[in-house]
Amino acid sequence: MKEKAESRPPSTVHRPPINKIIIVGAGLCGTLLAIRMAQKGFQVVVYERRSDMRKGVEDAGRSINLALSARGLMALETAGIKESILKECIPMRGRMIHPLSGQSFLSQYSGRTEDYINSVSRPGLNLALIKEADKFENVELKFDCKVNRVDLENAKIHYQVDNEKHEDQGAVVIGTDGAGSVVRRSMMGQTTKLLFNYSQDFLRHGYKELSILPAENGGWKIEKEALHIWPNGSFMIIALPNLDGSFTLTMFHPYEGEAGFNTLNTKEKLKAFFEKYYPTLLPHIPHLYEEYFENPVGNLGTNKCYPWQAYGKTLIMGDAAHAIVPFYGQGMNASLEDVRVFDELMEDFGDDWESIFKVFQDERKANADAIADLAIDNFYEMRDKVDDVPFMRKRKIEMQLEQQFPDYYSKYSLVTFQPKLPYAQAKKRGRMQDQLLLEMCSNDDFEKIPLATYHQKLMNLSI
Repeated sequence: MKEKAESRPPSTVHRPPINKIIIVGAGLCGTLLAIRMAQKGFQVVVYERRSDMRKGVEDAGRSINLALSARGLMALETAGIKESILKECIPMRGRMIHPLSGQSFLSQYSGRTEDYINSVSRPGLNLALIKEADKFENVELKFDCKVNRVDLENAKIHYQVDNEKHEDQGAVVIGTDGAGSVVRRSMMGQTTKLLFNYSQDFLRHGYKELSILPAENGGWKIEKEALHIWPNGSFMIIALPNLDGSFTLTMFHPYEGEAGFNTLNTKEKLKAFFEKYYPTLLPHIPHLYEEYFENPVGNLGTNKCYPWQAYGKTLIMGDAAHAIVPFYGQGMNASLEDVRVFDELMEDFGDDWESIFKVFQDERKANADAIADLAIDNFYEMRDKVDDVPFMRKRKIEMQLEQQFPDYYSKYSLVTFQPKLPYAQAKKRGRMQDQLLLEMCSNDDFEKIPLATYHQKLMNLSI
């Protein structure tokens, strides 16, 4: 018999087994949703095509490190597991910029010392959530189950285990099965009936993972509590720290051209390229050639769609509804926030699924589109502007403003450290603030302008 979850809140109620929720996908969003629905007393069955991570299977999907920030933490706190997850994280207090020419410098995320983001392993976090979900008697986790299609109107899934075909039916089906979602594809199969719109946009860049190994004493070879960036115009490498002293490096490069993955196809070309563009990083990665040629190149894309629900019986959330590029560190946070918003709507509507699904999709769609757009913006900012003079001036003023005026938040802080502010509002206000500050900082006398003047003009912006 399973051990009952310690985090179950006193408000838990027991519902008849007929109130069964089927969740397709046991990633971060799906497992947190399972935990929260179990805490509310629903019968939950989670179907996952991959094998059980607890059996030592390494393939946990994309292994790229994630940045866990206030929105994700708020969702985890709702389920009572925030503190246990934070023990698996490393705080990152800013971006350590390593320009090709010049000294490295730290650009803090905020002027407030309590504002920072956290580096966390995707597989590690997923494993922790799976273990937590499995504590509940009313959660069943079914691995190695390939869902082939969904009967949207009847909340029924058709799946197979090995070559055997099966069916299961619940009160509702919720797809949290990622960017390649089978549940979404079932909705796309009724495009005309549902008036279903779908778009997929890829950057002309891909990504490849590398690593910095721990120091001989088990420590970190570069600054531990920072997200490191080696910017080079149209390409860059970032590094996030791991608990074992290593760093996960991610190359974000175009496919073609001098820096292209398709061009850097021999050891000689790669060696010459890194010596030219990443000379300060190269000494830390003596195993570069093995990793580079062994690890695959991943695509970077944005998926948008609407509607997110069908017939009040089937819903998609997380990457299945709104996959984004990783450059704002908000993909996971947005998916976990989906669970929190869904949970809050249940407080208003109970288990009136049709009302919940419709309100959820309409509230979240605008915000998902907003963070998708901001993530693209931040790609160009991280790649091109982190060592740009006007941008550095703006960041300097933003830091001073955040230190002296509690009511001021930069665009980045609005998105990252204000979890109750919808993404769409953060995007609108943040862009207006950026435009004003860049105009004021274009003057070489920008530091002679009283900080109070900056603050007053920012507060007078009409949002």
